[in-house]
Amino acid sequence: MKQLLILWHSRTGAAEAMARAAFEGAAAEGEVRLIRARDAGPEDMAAAAGYLFAAPENLAALTGEMKEFFDRCYYPLLGRIEGRPYALMIAAGSDGTGAARQAARIAAGWRLKEVQPPRIVNLGAQTPEEILAPKVVEADTLAKCRELGAGMMAGVAAGIW
Repeated sequence: MKQLLILWHSRTGAAEAMARAAFEGAAAEGEVRLIRARDAGPEDMAAAAGYLFAAPENLAALTGEMKEFFDRCYYPLLGRIEGRPYALMIAAGSDGTGAARQAARIAAGWRLKEVQPPRIVNLGAQTPEEILAPKVVEADTLAKCRELGAGMMAGVAAGIW
């Protein structure tokens, strides 16, 4: 059976909540694994038929833990995962496009196929206190993350992408 891998990192809970919601949706459709970026390695990526990455944006870029995952796994996977589908979820304070562009450049290097546009969730955190505070993601946003997970898993399982 084809497997979807959901990789996540979160500082304040938003990206983790989004990843867990996507996992719930995907689990109803097929085999899915949910792994924190620091606990994942090249073998996890190689075993999956598709990917969903969830991370916060910090200072207009991916957070360090997610970037470190990509750094650690990039060369061991180069030439081994081309053409596999991926999608991206970004938890942002106000923008999110910088992190999405950075992840897309990495995925392009691996020659992954983007099958859904990035889902950027703007949480509106602007002050240091708001930025550092634990986040609560709205129910309708989590429902969209569940739909994204279910759609990704269905597409992977059916071989659509």
